[in-house]
Amino acid sequence: MLATIFVIFQYLLPRHLLTSLIYRIARIRNPRVKDFLITRFVQLYDVDIEEIKLDVPQDFPTFNDFFVRELDEANAIISPADGTVSLAGTLRADSILQAKGLDYSLDDLLATDLEESASYINGRFATIYLAPYNYHRVHAPFDGELLAARYVPGDLFSVNAATVSKIAGLFRRNERLVMHFSTAHGSAVVILVGALNVGSISTPWSGEIRPRKAGAVDVIDISGHDTKVRKGDLLGWFNMGSTVIVLMPDGVCEWHDKLQPGDALRMGQSIGTFSVDAK
Repeated sequence: MLATIFVIFQYLLPRHLLTSLIYRIARIRNPRVKDFLITRFVQLYDVDIEEIKLDVPQDFPTFNDFFVRELDEANAIISPADGTVSLAGTLRADSILQAKGLDYSLDDLLATDLEESASYINGRFATIYLAPYNYHRVHAPFDGELLAARYVPGDLFSVNAATVSKIAGLFRRNERLVMHFSTAHGSAVVILVGALNVGSISTPWSGEIRPRKAGAVDVIDISGHDTKVRKGDLLGWFNMGSTVIVLMPDGVCEWHDKLQPGDALRMGQSIGTFSVDAK
């Protein structure tokens, strides 16, 4: 009914005249007018200004310039997968928050990569849960180069919210594939955590890795492969639901304020930005 009324209303409008008027208003350069238009538009449509390259509204000469704005894609960090935010935030020294009242250490999570773990003290982490119904491929959140990949054998607890809230150190107990990257802004880690009913973890570098509860950590031979990745490139895939953890050193990036527990994410969606003065 509302759609029909809207269509009829359009027939009554002087469409060309109205469009011409909007054209002129959108190109007004008076700072007070154009800043008001931009600010109201941002509020009305809940525009995410954190991913915009210029400062809002002052850096835009007109409302039209804002409307055709560029995103700061070079500094954007994207969600590596479809899923739900479990937690995202800042490490407390070398401690990562798993759920209310539960945390675990960097050393335990990274296993053999103890020297690297010091780089992430007080850094940033984002834990993303992939439910069984989600798309189960994991992609690069940034441009970079894969330096090392290691498979850590472990348990296979479920990684759903109920289990995460009850089992201490769940992510450092479960099997996982730890991938270390170098980016233009500093180092970074992407971790694929196995879970109950996850039949395997696969990557373009390792092929299929079947679950193993115990044994030595496997160092994946990446020497025969192209290790450079572009933002959005495929990193790996799960069978059934699981979790991806992204780690960044302190001062390298900031997550968007809207990245809150329970938020649904789509692969490629901006979740944070690299700091401009980061390496």
